[in-house]
Amino acid sequence: MKILIVTDAWQPQVNSVVTTLTELVRQLQATGHEVVVIQPGQFRTRPCPGYPGIDLALLPGKRLASLVDAAGADAIHIATEGPLGWAARRHCLRRKLPFTTAFHTRFPEILQVALGIPLAWGYALLRHFHRPSAGVMVPTQGVLEMLQARGFRQLRAWTHGVDTRVFALADPPVNSAVLGPLARPVSLFVGRIAHEKNIEAFLRLDVPGSKVVCGVGPLESGFRQRYPNVHWLGVLSRHELAQVYAAADVLVFPSRNETFGLVMLEALSCGVPVAAFPVDGPLQVLADSGAGAMQEDLREAWREALKVKRFAARHRALQFGWGRAAELFVSYLSVQSRARRPVTNLSHKRHGLVQ
Repeated sequence: MKILIVTDAWQPQVNSVVTTLTELVRQLQATGHEVVVIQPGQFRTRPCPGYPGIDLALLPGKRLASLVDAAGADAIHIATEGPLGWAARRHCLRRKLPFTTAFHTRFPEILQVALGIPLAWGYALLRHFHRPSAGVMVPTQGVLEMLQARGFRQLRAWTHGVDTRVFALADPPVNSAVLGPLARPVSLFVGRIAHEKNIEAFLRLDVPGSKVVCGVGPLESGFRQRYPNVHWLGVLSRHELAQVYAAADVLVFPSRNETFGLVMLEALSCGVPVAAFPVDGPLQVLADSGAGAMQEDLREAWREALKVKRFAARHRALQFGWGRAAELFVSYLSVQSRARRPVTNLSHKRHGLVQ
């Protein structure tokens, strides 16, 4: 099948959405599908306000339409709700092309924290965006139920995966060239240094040992000045990041507004237990696996997570494979004939889809 993916999040951006999509594309190609990606690097761009390192396509409509038509794809997936996503949505509706979408990020919560925009407004906008979609792919059951309660329809339960070869088990933890020797235990945060990640809950945590932060973002400069004893590593390659995970004793995941939390799977795959709040994301990734600890008292969760055996953390990660994620993705696509006649190709009963 020839699959077209339209996304505002793509390399060289570094975030969980980019990781998810690049791994998905790799898996789809490995199983014989042809994949075309339309992404910001093909357009004139401008920096996203408040988010350095993320460039958005500038007035992409005409060129986007040309690229979509030239692709001649069997199925179209709109992965994000940015300028390219909106332009693709308009073109597909104009041409009566069926398409699927995905809900990767809780933008309404980000807008509320950063700009004070009411949640109801943000979700009304996203509900409008996703309404014509033949299937909205959602990474956890908790987020699916939340969206359903907010009036979203055509929801599809979809999961993510982790590359367990790149993120290999390190038992016991090993010092890395990236970090060098540090006082233990080593507590790690991985993610964007932004409002929605609640990183200050980690930075304020009163625990012994060393704290390490991997990532960049709009709040980075201020936090670096306020927390000079933290080891700030910036953006790392996947292989460097795997080395840092392998050196860590615990991943602290302080976000309360995640749709999934891919970094938890990466840490678990390396044998690193996770300390988190009991909210969507951690509830689905950790569940009752014993691979980490969830408490409203994050310090207590940190203490409990340190008791977890690294093999138990790795065992949980092995339950998340990209093969299954790609298989579900393909089953949810809305396939059109070469004559552009919409034909629904969704196995509702077999996959327990939500209507």
